[in-house]
Amino acid sequence: MNRNVGGIDRILRIVVGLVLIALAATGSVGWWGWIGVVPLLTGLAGTCPAYKLLGMNTCPLKSKS
Repeated sequence: MNRNVGGIDRILRIVVGLVLIALAATGSVGWWGWIGVVPLLTGLAGTCPAYKLLGMNTCPLKSKS
């Protein structure tokens, strides 16, 4: 798969995913906190199916040398 999630976007997804999972694991939020698995996985993989459907791309263009 082609990457469509850029650097800052990836970092934010991973952080938000980890925070939501930690809050769900400690019981601070309800079961919905486990939805943090989605941004965590998309951040780690570097690709987002929703971005692909919407034609979005936050990954910088690679320059041809």
